[in-house]
Amino acid sequence: MKPLPSKDEIRQWISENPGLSAKRDIAKAFGIKGDARIELKALLRELESEGVVEKSGRRFREPGVLPPVAVLQVLPPDAQGDLYAKPLEEGVDDSPRILIIPKKGDPALGAGDRILARLAKVDLDDYAYEARLIRALGSNPRKVLGIFRLGAEGGRVVPTEKGSDKEWRVAADMTGGARDGELVEAEAVGARRLGLPAARVTVRLGDPAGPRAASLIAIHQHGIPDVFPDAVIAEADRAEPVGMTGREDLREVPLLTIDPVDARDRDDAVYAEADTDLGNVGGFVIWVAIADVAHYVTPGSALDREARKRGNSTYFPDRVVPMLPDILSGDLCSLHEGVDRACLAVRMVIDAGGHKRGHRFVRGMMRSVGSLHYAQVQAAVDGAPDEKTAPLVEPVLKPLYAAYAALKRAREGRQPLDLELPERKIELDAEGKVVSVAFKERLEAHKLIEEFMILANVAAAEELIRLKRPLLFRVHEEPSPLKLEGLREVAEGAGMTLAKGQVLQTKHLNRLLSQAQGTEFDELINLSTLRSMTQAYYHPENFGHFGLALRNYAHFTSPIRRYSDLIVHRALISAHGWGKDGLSQWDEENLEETGKLISEAERRSMAAERDTTDRYLAAYLADRVGAEFAGRISGVQRFGVFVRLDETGADGLIPVRALGREYFNYDEGSQTLMGSETGLVLGIGQKVMVRLAEAVPVTGGLILDLLSVEGAVVRPPRRKGGKYHPRKPAQAAAKRRLVRKRR
Repeated sequence: MKPLPSKDEIRQWISENPGLSAKRDIAKAFGIKGDARIELKALLRELESEGVVEKSGRRFREPGVLPPVAVLQVLPPDAQGDLYAKPLEEGVDDSPRILIIPKKGDPALGAGDRILARLAKVDLDDYAYEARLIRALGSNPRKVLGIFRLGAEGGRVVPTEKGSDKEWRVAADMTGGARDGELVEAEAVGARRLGLPAARVTVRLGDPAGPRAASLIAIHQHGIPDVFPDAVIAEADRAEPVGMTGREDLREVPLLTIDPVDARDRDDAVYAEADTDLGNVGGFVIWVAIADVAHYVTPGSALDREARKRGNSTYFPDRVVPMLPDILSGDLCSLHEGVDRACLAVRMVIDAGGHKRGHRFVRGMMRSVGSLHYAQVQAAVDGAPDEKTAPLVEPVLKPLYAAYAALKRAREGRQPLDLELPERKIELDAEGKVVSVAFKERLEAHKLIEEFMILANVAAAEELIRLKRPLLFRVHEEPSPLKLEGLREVAEGAGMTLAKGQVLQTKHLNRLLSQAQGTEFDELINLSTLRSMTQAYYHPENFGHFGLALRNYAHFTSPIRRYSDLIVHRALISAHGWGKDGLSQWDEENLEETGKLISEAERRSMAAERDTTDRYLAAYLADRVGAEFAGRISGVQRFGVFVRLDETGADGLIPVRALGREYFNYDEGSQTLMGSETGLVLGIGQKVMVRLAEAVPVTGGLILDLLSVEGAVVRPPRRKGGKYHPRKPAQAAAKRRLVRKRR
C-alpha cells in the first residue's frame, strides 16, 4: 500500500491545484485507495483543525485564498470605469481586490450584480485576482427588513414590507445579537428548503416604533446610500468659496430665491424686467441663475462618484438624504441671501406672448437680495407684504409676476398635460410624531417658479443641441397604444370620449380632463390619465417630453439635488470653454449608462418616499381603527380594491375576501370587480364609505371594510372563525344552479 503523504505535501498540493482539492482529487493524486482513504480523511481533519486548510463545500483550500471558481459581487465602477468585485465566500476576512476582465459578448454588469467567475491569482499592487465571467447570477442575495422575534433556537424576522406575510427563520448563530422587537436588516442564506426561508441578521436598526423610524425603514429597504464615505467628506471639507476669475459679475442683478419655508438648499434664483427693446413691446428679459456645483464636484472625484451613485437627493417628512454633503448642499453651493455665490446663469428674452426669442448663458457670480418662501411672496403680491418683502414688491416681485403672465399665455397655447393631483404634506412634532396631514396649497408663486425653470431647461437643451454637444435629455414618451386603449375604455364608461385615429397630443388628453372637471368622474379620469403615462427617464438621445409638450428638454436647474443637472452644467462649461471642470471623456463615453443609473435612482427615491408617507399615515390613523371614512376607489386588482381616503389621501385596501362570500370577477380592461351573485360592480372613481379595520405603521398597510358604494349600503361580509372566507367560483355556480332548480 502506498504510504500517506505528509501534511506539508497535502498543503502544497491544495495550494498548487485549487481546482482539484476535493478529498477524491487528493486521493487520486497520491494514489490512495481502499481503507487508506479513512486515514486521509482523518489527516485532512487534522489540517483543518490546525488552521492549515479550511473546507468550503467538498473542497479544501488555504485559509483566505479564493477558489478558482467563485461567486462575486460587482462593485461600482472606479474613476477609470473599471469594474472590480468582492468575493461572497465565507472565511475570506480581508477581501482581496478582484478586477473583472470583460470579453466580447459578455452582458453589461452593474454594481450589486452577483456573478459566477473564473479567478486567476496575479502578483500586482492594484489587485490580487483577475476574474472572467462564467455567468451572471442576478443581484445581491435577497435582503429583508423586519422585526426580529427571539425564539428558542434563534428567532424569526417578520418583514415590514406591505403585503408580505412570509417570515424568515434565523439560526441562533446568525442573530447578530439582535434583541426581541428590534428593527433589523437581514439577508437570505443557503438554498431554499421546505419550511421558512433562512436569513441572517446583518444590521440592527433599533426600536421600530421610535421617532422617525418610518424613513429609516425606507432608506434601508430601498438601499438608499445615507452615509458619506470618509474620502467624500474630506474632499467636501477642503472646498473653499469661488473667486471672480473667469466669471461675469451679476451681483448688481437683484436675483432672489423662492423656496419652501423649510428649504435648506437653494439651487435657483430668478429676476425679470420689462424688455426696453422697441422691437419687443410687451416682452420681458428673464434671468435664471443656478448654483455652480460643477466647480466643486469635478469629474472622477470622490464627490462625483458618490453623487452619481446616489443620483439625487431623497426627501422624507423628517429628513433629507442629500446627494452632496451639507457643507456644499447647505452652504457653499446654496444661493443664500447677501453672500457671493458662483452660478451658471441664462438670460432669456420672451415676447408678449411668452415665447422665447433668444437666450445667452454665462458663468457668473451673483448675490441674492432675498431668500423668500412661496407663501411669503404670494402674500406680498396679494397686498400683504411683510418687513422683508415690502421693499421688493415693486422693483422685483411684480415684474416677476408680469413675466409669468406672459409665460402662462405661451403655456396655454402649448397645452402641456394638465393633471390635478394634490400633494400631501405631513407635519411632525419635535419627537417625530404625526400631528397633521393636509394637502399642500398650490399658489401662483409655485407656478411662477415652475414656468421659469421649464423655460431655462428648454434653453439649456437648445443651447447644447446648437453647439452639437452631448448631454442627458429628460425624456417622457407618449403612452403606449395598450394603455391609451385602457384610458379610452374608462372614459367611454364614464360617458366621455377620447378620439381615435389621430396622433395623440396633450391637448386631446386635456380635453378629456376638461370634460371630467367638476363631475363625479373627475378623480377617476385624472387617476386613469396618470396611470396611462410612461415614466420619464434620462437618455443621451432626444425623444422629446410628451407631458410638457416640448421637443427639447433637459434638466439644468437643480444640480445640488440631481446628478442629471450636473451633467448638463458640465456640458455647458465644455461647450463654452469656461474651465477644465466640464464634461470629461469618461462622462461622454458613459452617458447612456449614467442616464440609466440615475433614472433607476430616481425611481428608488420615489418608492422610498411613497412608502414612508404610507407608514406615517398608518401611524396617524392607528388610533382610529373602527372609525368610518369617505373615499374614492383609486385602484382595482384581482385581490381587492384600493380606496383613497378624502380626509388624508391615504390609500387602503379592501381585500376581495372582505367583500362577501360571493365570487368577484375581475375585468382587467375596465378595471372592475363584479359580484357573481349580487351583480355589485366596483370601479375606479366610485365614492365609498369604509371602516378602518387595521392600521400597521411598520408596514404602512391599511385594511378597510366596505360599507357603501355611491350611497348604497353594501351587505356586510359573513365571517367564520374571525376570518373572511370568499366563495370559490365553483361554489358560486353551484348555488346559482340550485336557486334555478328550486324556482
